[in-house]
Amino acid sequence: MIDRLEREISPYKQQLIEHPLYRSIETVDDLKLFTTYHIYAVWDFMSLVKKLQQELTCTQLPWQPAPHPEVGRLINEIVWGEETDVNFEGRPMSHFEMYREAMEQLGVHMAPFDANYQRLIQTEDIVAELNTLPLPTAVTEFLKFTFQTIAENKIHCIAAVFTFGREDLIPDMFIEMIKNMGQKDNANTAPMVYYFERHIEVDGDEHGPMALNMIQLLCGNDPKKWEEATTAATTALQKRIALWDAITTALSEKKSVTL
Repeated sequence: MIDRLEREISPYKQQLIEHPLYRSIETVDDLKLFTTYHIYAVWDFMSLVKKLQQELTCTQLPWQPAPHPEVGRLINEIVWGEETDVNFEGRPMSHFEMYREAMEQLGVHMAPFDANYQRLIQTEDIVAELNTLPLPTAVTEFLKFTFQTIAENKIHCIAAVFTFGREDLIPDMFIEMIKNMGQKDNANTAPMVYYFERHIEVDGDEHGPMALNMIQLLCGNDPKKWEEATTAATTALQKRIALWDAITTALSEKKSVTL
């Protein structure tokens, strides 16, 4: 069943790998615009992870062993790596904070994001709050899907979105492009390069197989769960494509105004 799921989502993954966005980011200013969209995907990733940690490990008292320790190990490793890693200077911080810090180093004006972020973390109804925020439609829809998936509380669907729809989709060539920008524009892109390289390093080769095993354990022999997991993974990839499309359009419009 896992092979069937991967076959069904493979066209969307390929579309992301070959997306024109990567060729559209040519300067540090392009990269800055990209980050103002992408930071929301960096942020909401941790809510998926923490929901999985709540459901697949023991976070209650009194403690008791988790039913699938291999899955618990995967989730705890991801939490450790994403929530308490070390930044470019060796200081402990989350990958979200690391990304925000790298944006500041690039010279991104952070006040609009910070205002939206504060409203999102303080609201009792995040989906309703998203409808009131001044965000690009693709960002709003991306975040809505994440938090609606969490609210539905179907752990196999949350695991599918986590496994197939997140940051591992950013290809290695993106890192090389950022490195080249730093040389060409003489800008301090090093913290952003470090973020992407660290993200790949922390994920590690073993996390992929462990994540697939998690899906198999959660779906088992239930055809309905496999169908729902496939739909969730497909929708996650479609939301990412829509986000990438929106950033590509924004970059194109900015360049046409400049010309």
